Amino acid sequence: MSTHTILDAKGLNCPLPILRAKKALKDIAVGEILEVHATDPGSVKDFEAFCRQTGHELVQAIPEDGGVYKYQIKRTS
Repeated sequence: MSTHTILDAKGLNCPLPILRAKKALKDIAVGEILEVHATDPGSVKDFEAFCRQTGHELVQAIPEDGGVYKYQIKRTS
């Protein structure tokens, strides 16, 4: 079973949630999951594009829940 790390990027605007996620992904092993919590509405498209460009797998994108968007990203390389 994969490990699950949570990154709190709430209150940060683009591009900070992506930059923090990029750094956090380097700190976890291949196959592990990084869950990012963000409040920036623009993060939806940002994380989709980020995963497409980097090859990491966007396992789940949970729509706004009380103003917080949640993304689960699996490190692939």
